[in-house]
Amino acid sequence: MDHASPPAAVKRLGQNFLVDPNIVRKIVTAAALGPDDSVLEIGPGRGILTAALCRSAGHVTAVEIDPRLHSYVSQEQAHSPNLTLVLDDALRYPIENLSQGTVVVANLPYYISTPILFRLLDHHHRFSRMVLMLQDEVANRLIANPATPDYGMLSVMAQYAADITKVFKVSPNCFRPRPEVSSAVVRLQPKTQRTLTPQEEPGFASLVKAAFAHRRKTLVNSLKDEGYQQDTVLQALRHLARSLTTRAEALSVADFLELARLIPLPYRDPRP
Repeated sequence: MDHASPPAAVKRLGQNFLVDPNIVRKIVTAAALGPDDSVLEIGPGRGILTAALCRSAGHVTAVEIDPRLHSYVSQEQAHSPNLTLVLDDALRYPIENLSQGTVVVANLPYYISTPILFRLLDHHHRFSRMVLMLQDEVANRLIANPATPDYGMLSVMAQYAADITKVFKVSPNCFRPRPEVSSAVVRLQPKTQRTLTPQEEPGFASLVKAAFAHRRKTLVNSLKDEGYQQDTVLQALRHLARSLTTRAEALSVADFLELARLIPLPYRDPRP
């Protein structure tokens, strides 16, 4: 079979193709894949990681938004019967249809890495583990502690859902074209025992989002601006023995969980 030339990177799609086989081996090792595992890969690109995943796992579903790359990988991996290559947007792909216990292994496109992360975290109960390559700065936000500059909504939501380890950094020289930032591989192990019920989790997420919506403001004022009752917020902070001038970044995940129990969601008028 004649092989097509690899498609060029498209900047607006955040395409930086991994070219270092040693990094591929390290990612697959971190994922600890076996023949019974089903894998979701987001953004297979030119397929260097896809091929390694197909050799290690029982089945791989790879979701690619770029028709050129979808066609290229289809041809390059035509010999992989355990690969399902999907032409779709990972932000719309029906994750809920994946088998329970799916392993996510992906080099996430930089320009949508954060929204994809939030989407994966929303479905964290479906995944047995996630091994993701991200911008190093995003990896640092995932593992950040309270009262540090990197700590924010992503830190709280990720640490609520999973135990997170930054496995190793990746040099820009491992990609073509070479990105302007360093990358890192993180492993997320979703927590099997959840503090909140699935029905309570959206309220928790709304509270955390509202708390960090105005980072320069106190938690009281930020939540007030987002429609929460000020008196209730004040009472909740007193219950936690926290200063009324506390800002969101000073609170731990446990603090936010307690606040979510104490502070009801703001009333939203259902009328348009």
